[in-house]
Amino acid sequence: MSRRNFLAAFSASLSLLPTALAKAEGDIPTSRNIKWACSEATWGYYPPEAFTDILDVMKDTGFYGIRITGFPRSLQRYGVTEAQMQNEVSKRNLHVVTISWNGQLQDPAARQQDLDSARNAMKFLADFGANHLVVFSPSRNAPGANTPAGFRELCERCNQIGEVAGEMGFTAGLHNHMGQMVQTQEEVDRFMAMTDPKLFGLSPDTCHLNLGGCNVVATFEKYKDRIHFMDYKDSKWVTPTQDWVEATGRVIPKDSDPARFLWSSCDLGDGEVDFPRCHRVLKSVNYRGWICVDLDGTRFGPFADLHRCGAYIVKNLEPIYL
Repeated sequence: MSRRNFLAAFSASLSLLPTALAKAEGDIPTSRNIKWACSEATWGYYPPEAFTDILDVMKDTGFYGIRITGFPRSLQRYGVTEAQMQNEVSKRNLHVVTISWNGQLQDPAARQQDLDSARNAMKFLADFGANHLVVFSPSRNAPGANTPAGFRELCERCNQIGEVAGEMGFTAGLHNHMGQMVQTQEEVDRFMAMTDPKLFGLSPDTCHLNLGGCNVVATFEKYKDRIHFMDYKDSKWVTPTQDWVEATGRVIPKDSDPARFLWSSCDLGDGEVDFPRCHRVLKSVNYRGWICVDLDGTRFGPFADLHRCGAYIVKNLEPIYL
């Protein structure tokens, strides 16, 4: 799908937004301290398109960094080489800022494989000038995940990944996530207690913290010195009244966990996460880093929803911490 056709496909949706949000003026974050990114995963709910079209939407909406979903999976998805990706990102003055990385971190037999994979991912990121790795924990249903031994292995492995990261001039942090080993407040706190603050941090996702029953602001406050990257994503648990239908045509039944999550995840300001208070925590530690606005199942399409989030940032967050 060409960028022109992609934008045209959502022009009707823009009419559903307030007039002020349909305009580019006032929607573009200009923060000096915060660097705003979006996630490639946002486009995973849509039919495949050229990677350059995604970059053009980023350029148009002011989100000048991108978190790559996986390496080398993303290169394969878009049919580009690393050199081609570097060229397209560079000529638009955009940045690849991190990767959503995961492994079999609960399995002792996969230890060396995981460490090699994490090292290769950071080598890829280093070529783009990035210096942080976002680490996802394994599924709660993975073999050995729901055991004390599996959790200890996860923490030990993350410390080892942190050692590798430090040797390469990187930081690394855990991304909490629904359905994965670190989901609840107790699990977040236990993980942070069992990992070395000098080696490994937290890359929190506000949507998943909230839906996982965590106190989002208190979690930011407690671990503010260990946060090097984060996702700002809003949420509020709802009970779906209809199926979720993706732009690809895939139907997700309304009574399923994935549908409930997608209906409960929303644009900044549409849920119950207190982003202004989170922003004040970041200001208290003089945070100078990336925040990724990661949208799951956009209501109006990536272009329109990123503009909506940009407008929220400009109005509600930049006055607190520009």
